[in-house]
Amino acid sequence: MRIMTAHRILIGTAIVFFVLYAVWEATGVRTGRGSFLRAALSGAGAVGLGLYFTTLPKSPK
Repeated sequence: MRIMTAHRILIGTAIVFFVLYAVWEATGVRTGRGSFLRAALSGAGAVGLGLYFTTLPKSPK
């Protein structure tokens, strides 16, 4: 496995976990004022990693 393939897998997994955590916080599993702030920050992290993912160079065949 090439290093770029492993990097793509790890970044993709991180995006999924950021989104799941944002949904978990937004649905109110945890209560309190910071819940929506954590959900927003996690969503922003997912968007940021998604943008980074799209800029990764294509691996040669």
